[in-house]
Amino acid sequence: MALNYIWIGFILIAFIVALLKLILWYGIETGIIANSEIISAIQTSINADPLVFQKIVDSTFAMSETAFEISIGLTGTMALWMGLMKVGERGGIVKVLSVLVGPFFKRIFPSLGVDHPAMTPILMNFSANMLGLDNAATPLGLEAMHEMQKTNKDKDTASDPMIMFLVLNTSGLTLIPITVLMYRAQAGAAQPSDVFIPILLTTAISSIAGLIIVSLYQKINLFDRVVMLYLAGIISLIGVMIYTFTHMGEEDVKFYSALLSNFILFSVIASFVGLAFYRRINAYEAFIDGAKEGFNIAVRIIPYLVAMLVSIGIFRASGMMDIIINLVKYGFAYVGLNSDFVPALPVGLMKPLSGSGARGLMVELMSSMGPDTFASKVACTMQGATDTTLYIIAVYFGAVNIKKTRYAIGAGLFADAIGVIAAIVMSYVFFH
Repeated sequence: MALNYIWIGFILIAFIVALLKLILWYGIETGIIANSEIISAIQTSINADPLVFQKIVDSTFAMSETAFEISIGLTGTMALWMGLMKVGERGGIVKVLSVLVGPFFKRIFPSLGVDHPAMTPILMNFSANMLGLDNAATPLGLEAMHEMQKTNKDKDTASDPMIMFLVLNTSGLTLIPITVLMYRAQAGAAQPSDVFIPILLTTAISSIAGLIIVSLYQKINLFDRVVMLYLAGIISLIGVMIYTFTHMGEEDVKFYSALLSNFILFSVIASFVGLAFYRRINAYEAFIDGAKEGFNIAVRIIPYLVAMLVSIGIFRASGMMDIIINLVKYGFAYVGLNSDFVPALPVGLMKPLSGSGARGLMVELMSSMGPDTFASKVACTMQGATDTTLYIIAVYFGAVNIKKTRYAIGAGLFADAIGVIAAIVMSYVFFH
């Protein structure tokens, strides 16, 4: 239901804003609306535009094509990773992982058993996200949703484990933000890795906020000794990462982070296949069975992707995002607060809607203002700190035909908002 209201809201708000732009342009052009300070102020915010409806219509076609291309591009990786997951499942990797993370997962996913088939893709998805391997994370996340849906009693309603998984997923815990570092290097930043620590701290804060808000809803005891020990371990790992990478040169950071990510990823693949071989499982047939399921899921998400990306494209093309930014800037200036971060705010507002859109805004900002300006560093921190909440929720829930999302969207956007605020604060601490 929440996605329904968001989808309708994007389209109707875009129509109203576009209509106001057209009326304002016509009034000024024909002289019906006389020039005045008030009209100038309105025009500065709304920006009269006779071509606004053309831009919106063009965006609908472009975004629907983009959605289809994403789905088709995802088909291969979906088939690959769901095939590998099937190999691991039949080889017994679930039992191995249940020993390693079972005590923690048992407490944050209490309605799933430690031997539940979803546990492996959940852990793999978290691992891929932490290593910055987006292409691997998505099919693993879809596989996790597929397995959780099998034991979901109410097939059209999001279960507690699904919501916990999605909110932690969308909070975007990332240990190695290699993509952001590469974009900064390409833009000519003096120190491309200088955003590494702010991103690491921000994404940790966002993830903890997501865990807390969902735990409150689901009455999960975060002060449990086992939960506290695992969280302490994660925080210690983050500390080690910060210490290690801050004592490396820029080129070493890029080289070793990429090396570590790919080594861990392929080691997991090899362990799945090796375990299947050890237990005399037909790994090839298992892979084919899983790949078939992956292909079917990739096709099923096309309508959900088209619906969400088109509405986001319409919202952007109408200029509503620019209006929001101008209002925020005016508000901060009115109360006398520092607004140096405002040029980066579009990245933070766009990230929950579209990862590629946020990335484009980040690159554009670095190109226009320079990669080493304060606003550019804030934008990079925002880009690396959270994930595309509405995109992930639409795709993941759509893949298993979930219609009632309950509080998943609200909790995910709350974690995103905390992430954006943390990104701004961390940027002032480290860069201003």
